[in-house]
Amino acid sequence: MNTLGTIDRPLTHDPKKQAPMKPSTHEPAGSAIPDLTTAGATGSRQNRTREMQLIPEALARAHMHDRLQEAEQERRAIRLATARRMQRRAERASMRARRALAMAVMQ
Repeated sequence: MNTLGTIDRPLTHDPKKQAPMKPSTHEPAGSAIPDLTTAGATGSRQNRTREMQLIPEALARAHMHDRLQEAEQERRAIRLATARRMQRRAERASMRARRALAMAVMQ
């Protein structure tokens, strides 16, 4: 995606300067409800485009993506902590073995 900014933090707050939403490549082609236009639509209803109706879905998708990344980072942190704990345990066992060997040699 070449567009800078996100839905939460747009590059500009002027709607005319914002890039239009592009269809997602992750979704099937016919998954969205087609645009319906009526000849007698009033000015207030003309602003309700398909893009605006899909904004909550895009926000939910972005939120879930963030949550999945946070969960993956947490899993990595737990694995790292476990590896460090096991390394310390192995170092202590190695020191005990060296000490026992030194005691056996001294006697």
